[in-house]
Parts: sequence; structure tokens; C-alpha cells
Amino acid sequence: MRDIVIIGHKAKTSSDFSLNDLPGAAGRMDILCRCVSSALFLSFGMRRDVNVHLLLLGEPDPGKIIRFEGQYLRYLNPDERSSGSLINKALIKEASDLYVRSTPGVWIRRGTLKTLLDQFEGRSLYYLREDGEDIREVVKTLEDPVFILGDHTGVTEEEEAELLEAGAKIISVGPISLHSNHCITLINNEMDRVETSDTGTGEQD
Repeated sequence: MRDIVIIGHKAKTSSDFSLNDLPGAAGRMDILCRCVSSALFLSFGMRRDVNVHLLLLGEPDPGKIIRFEGQYLRYLNPDERSSGSLINKALIKEASDLYVRSTPGVWIRRGTLKTLLDQFEGRSLYYLREDGEDIREVVKTLEDPVFILGDHTGVTEEEEAELLEAGAKIISVGPISLHSNHCITLINNEMDRVETSDTGTGEQD
């Protein structure tokens, strides 16, 4: 199982936003929507072994977590509007300290970064940063990993300290700063290459 966490510092935490203005009215929700698609979609299917956790920290009610479970997910298409619609439906729900299902494979609860880190206790945590250890040097040792990424504003000093205190290792997909959804694509690609090599199910000439 792969779990991917994206921290949305400005992502709106109420459902009163237009799907026609995800970058503006929804607090750069477009970034999170692209991350969902990059994490979950294959050319002709969906990754059933991947979960995506969106940590929404924007106004008016910061501190909500929306989870997309690849194994059970339905009604999701690759476009941003589709992801945005499922996020919007989740935000209509009354969020509490327990996960509430919104649509098949989509859940919402109240929570913070610490909530997620506690949830993943015992798992291997990997924080993406340009100066981290090259993922190609460690990818063969990654088992049941949790990857944590920031949005367009990065990760705050407080969040980074919290991640490191929880035992997260800093890794990188390259020396140049990339969009979060591009990082997720590269993570999946590196892990796919190792897994198909191990099972002998790679592409044939």
C-alpha cells in the first residue's frame, strides 16, 4: 500500500466554492485535484493500492482531512473538475473526529498533520524536499511507505519539525523544484519500476 499526503495550506474547508474557479475561489484546490489524479490514475484504470490524504488548512474552518481510497473509489474521472466535485461533496458532510464516508472511497474527518502522523504510526514516512536523498538510492527498500508533500507554498518550518520529530526521512525525486503532482508521478514511476522488476511483469518488446 502507498499512502500520499498533500498539505493544502489555502484549500477551502467549506463547500461554497465554484468548480469553475478551483484555483481562486477554492484556495488552489486545483493543485490538490491534480495530485489526486496523478496518484490514482493509470492509462486504462486506477491504482487500487494507493490512498491519497488531502489536509485542508484554508478558511473558513481549517483542519479537515479528505481521504481517497483507491481500492473502493468510484465516480472519479481524471479531470480536475471531477476531483473537485468529490471534494466538494465531502465538505458538505458534518466532519467530526471520526471518518465519515461521503461517496464510495471518499472519507472526511477533522484533523491536523499530527492526526495523520499518529494514524501512520509504525509506517515509514518520507518527506519530499529537493535536497533529500535521491529516491533511486532508497526505492528498493521502501515498504508500505507514506509520502508527504506540500502544495505550491511548500511545507512550513513548524510542519517540517513535526515531520522530522515523527521520524520522517527526507527524500528527493530530483534537484529541481517541481509541482507536487509531478513529484507524485515520479514517485509512482520509481516504485512501479522496482515492483515490475521484482515480479517480472514489465513491458515486453
